[in-house]
Amino acid sequence: MFESITQGLTGALDALRGQTKLTDKNIADSLGQVRQALLEADVAYDVAKSFTDRVTENAIGRKVLNSINPGQQLVGVVYEELIHLMGPVDHSLHLGSKDEVTVIMLCGLQGSGKTTTCGKLSRILMNSGRRPMMVAADLQRPAAIEQLKTLGGQLDVPVHFEDPQGNSAVNVCRNGLKAAKAAGNIDTLILDTAGRLHIDDDLMKELEQIDNRLHPKQVLFVCDAMTGQDAVNSAKAFNEALELDGVILTKLDGDARGGAALSVKHVTGVPIKYVGVGEQLDKLQEFHPDRMAERILGMGDMRSLVEEAQSKFDQEEMEAAEEKMREGKFTLDTFLSTMKQMKKLGPMGEVMKMIPGMGGAVEAMGDMNPDEDMKQIEGIIQSMTPHERSNPDVIDISRRRRIAKGSGVDPADVNKLLKDFGGMQGMMSKMAGMSIRERMRAVKELGEGGLMNPGAQIHQTKQRSKRGPQDKRKIQQLKKKQRKNAKQQKKRNRKR
Repeated sequence: MFESITQGLTGALDALRGQTKLTDKNIADSLGQVRQALLEADVAYDVAKSFTDRVTENAIGRKVLNSINPGQQLVGVVYEELIHLMGPVDHSLHLGSKDEVTVIMLCGLQGSGKTTTCGKLSRILMNSGRRPMMVAADLQRPAAIEQLKTLGGQLDVPVHFEDPQGNSAVNVCRNGLKAAKAAGNIDTLILDTAGRLHIDDDLMKELEQIDNRLHPKQVLFVCDAMTGQDAVNSAKAFNEALELDGVILTKLDGDARGGAALSVKHVTGVPIKYVGVGEQLDKLQEFHPDRMAERILGMGDMRSLVEEAQSKFDQEEMEAAEEKMREGKFTLDTFLSTMKQMKKLGPMGEVMKMIPGMGGAVEAMGDMNPDEDMKQIEGIIQSMTPHERSNPDVIDISRRRRIAKGSGVDPADVNKLLKDFGGMQGMMSKMAGMSIRERMRAVKELGEGGLMNPGAQIHQTKQRSKRGPQDKRKIQQLKKKQRKNAKQQKKRNRKR
């Protein structure tokens, strides 16, 4: 998400390149484009206007430092105001002691992802040492009860549910609280309440009754970021009825334009506490306005990437790979293992965007898919014998042809991977002993050199004459097309 905002903002701020100082006119021109980019991303008009007004107020009269240009100066002001727009955020759920049962109530419209979010929130609580129970209080949708029971089974979290026929959500929640207290080892109760396709009086009355009877410590509104401005309007209505403590934005990994994330805090005064970035139960993250502002402005998000890596990488496997690198034994098997670890972080295009300076590289790749490229590399390596992976020097032309046939590529692709791997070994050995943050910077260097693109050269290329550098990817694709055409022509000749 945020691609449209990022492109719009960077395009507007790039217009200041070449300017010697910030003036009323060039600020007004740039911020007019900024406002347009925000509106196109479904940011509320009042929010977009207020935002650009504050940026203008803070930018005009600010001394331009000699060490940076006016465009960079304005980017700094925009960055500060984006943080102000989306924050501050208190991530704490203000849970009580473990001797009592703390109630957390989730509410929202139907289809916003409340039930899945219950499971994700339970997982976070368990990782922090809490023992949660979930209550299936969505009696309008029987499938929600079954879904919550399934999630409870996956997480080993107890679920309180009752027959929806002739029952009320308030009674189910009250009985759930009694069951949690009777269990003795439950300290947190998460209520999965009902939703509707739209806000109505019956829904609000039911939620208000649950709120009044159970007095939840936190009332969190779950809203679908894909709905844009409608999500903000819904949050406002729920807040007026229930006094929300926080918002959880879901589906931020989709094609959301980002307007909800930028508008909800300003419109409701309620902070975004968590964001859902996938369907898996580990895809609920704390919302950090500063990190989000960095991503919106194309600065990457190394902190979130490092945290993700620390939580998902197999430490024993990484230590084994590191030991091999130290000893100079970085083989194709080690490389394959490292690639599999990287894939745990998510789609490679999104990972690359989180590395500062790599956003532009992703844009330049156009329709190219780095995940498909890595899959091709993986297929080539897996088509080799264990001896070949440990000793790539033994791979001659006949072996290349066999490996190419086994992985569905051309022998030239196998040859290219072997050459790239030879150029990569030195850098990978240097990565031994680095921190995860330092390794991510090294990954940036590898990406710029061609790791994410089998058509590029990882090792340093020779300088060419005045004819200029060749686009090796295009040349390879052209040769591949020529070979394919030649094969088709041979087949036609045989038929004649």
